[in-house]
Amino acid sequence: MDVRKAIFAGSWYPGTEQECKKEIEGFIKHNVSVSSKTIKRVGGIVPHAGWRFSGQIACNVLYCLKGLQDPDVIVVFGMHLPPDGPNIIMPQGAWETPLGLIRVHEELAQMLVKRYIFHSETTTEFYQDNTIELQLPLIKYFFPDAKIVAMGVPPGPTSIDIGKMVVKYAKQLGVTIKVLGSTDLTHYGPHYGMTSKGRGRDAVNWVRYENDRRIVELMMDLEPEKVIQEAMINKNACCSGAVAAAIAAARQLGATESESLVYATSYDKSPSDSFVGYAGIIY
Repeated sequence: MDVRKAIFAGSWYPGTEQECKKEIEGFIKHNVSVSSKTIKRVGGIVPHAGWRFSGQIACNVLYCLKGLQDPDVIVVFGMHLPPDGPNIIMPQGAWETPLGLIRVHEELAQMLVKRYIFHSETTTEFYQDNTIELQLPLIKYFFPDAKIVAMGVPPGPTSIDIGKMVVKYAKQLGVTIKVLGSTDLTHYGPHYGMTSKGRGRDAVNWVRYENDRRIVELMMDLEPEKVIQEAMINKNACCSGAVAAAIAAARQLGATESESLVYATSYDKSPSDSFVGYAGIIY
């Protein structure tokens, strides 16, 4: 089997099975459970910074998606793409993680490739993008037998349609799925070219309580089109196409409610004039 090598293992997250399990189990000790019994737990939004900053948030989402019956496939939407960027997918092969391989569900991936225009990656020729890879050890830990369909989708209406269709195709194939949208939120500070609210705690509070809050509320309201619009205007999500696709898929899976599990910023762990916001949401 062709295998796509892990690029960020050993730097953005631990590089060995033992180290990964130890860190994940440490995250679980501080997990946040879904409080509402009416949440369907069909999908979620996860951040993708290094595990030091956002691993626990992503872990919380995957932990809460774990149910009585594991899905056959985890669908992950991600990648930093502009509005005119391509759809990107690896339609065959497997992804390497320190916890073992995750195979692509090739039938589901091929159905998408036949309907939409995708740039198809291979296990040796691909973009080095962290948004998907950082979720994979968590997926392997919580859903060890699941396959994956992972893709990059830009902010636009086609991505919303892809989110809907992946659910329809999964049903046609008779496979169960859960969905993830991978994004970080506001990138604030001189390193990111955003300094309109000054520096220090005032800037952090503006990001936390105003700029990020607006888009988190739209994510929680399951409004994919509005999420894209908000991110384009206020630069408070780096992968709004991935979020919109995940929301559309979650709605297609029957989600009508959401819950914000955790919100944090990198400033909380490493105070700096440049920092990033993160949210974990469950549908």
